[in-house]
Amino acid sequence: MLSLLFKIGKRKSTLEETVIEIQNGNQQLQNKLIDDYKPFIAKNVSAVCKRYINESDDEFSIGLIAFNEAIEKYSKEKGSSFLSFSELLIKRRVIDYIRKEARVRNINFISNGETDEEGAQSKLEAHLSVDDYQRKVEQEQRKEEILHFHQVLQEFGLSFQELLEISPKHADARQNAIMVSKAVVENAELMETLFEKKHLPIKQLESKVSVSRKTIERNRKYIIAMAIILSSDYVYLKDYLKGVLES
Repeated sequence: MLSLLFKIGKRKSTLEETVIEIQNGNQQLQNKLIDDYKPFIAKNVSAVCKRYINESDDEFSIGLIAFNEAIEKYSKEKGSSFLSFSELLIKRRVIDYIRKEARVRNINFISNGETDEEGAQSKLEAHLSVDDYQRKVEQEQRKEEILHFHQVLQEFGLSFQELLEISPKHADARQNAIMVSKAVVENAELMETLFEKKHLPIKQLESKVSVSRKTIERNRKYIIAMAIILSSDYVYLKDYLKGVLES
């Protein structure tokens, strides 16, 4: 009776620990995880497609493959939770699939034996329609990136509004801060400290960059935010940073 009273149960593994175990070769656990999270996959695929998606739809298969890809590619050093990372990847892969299908439909539409004049008009209309659709798809993908970035920022106690307020005002100051962020991302030890302890390792960082400690401390939050972007699978946000560095 006393042994039951004071029995200590085995600690339940976190989802991230489960994913790491799968990456180490636990195939049985991988199959179970995928099966358990099919509703999660369907929910995120449906959000992109703007309609209910079930397991018989092609889009669900794309989401399933993307979830498995997330299991294989997830790394705690990237800072986000596994669910947050897999959600981003699922939506991105489904968007890519929809975009590809739109191109295929466009090719089939303009190759149906119409006269030259009719074909030219149909081709123009089809291109305009596909271009408009792709713009909407890209807007959706950009929105998903920003939402994911927002979630990761919250894990560091940061917000978009705060970043707007503390962002360096001068271009050279922004570029210097981003270069410091790159130094963090390129150093495994600094990355581990940043994403596990959720703070910038200023003392270790100071010896690796040609920027004063005072400058690093002043731009600490901005540097953290840029390191999150640089270390993650963001397409549009990285393009933005590339523009800042090249300006």
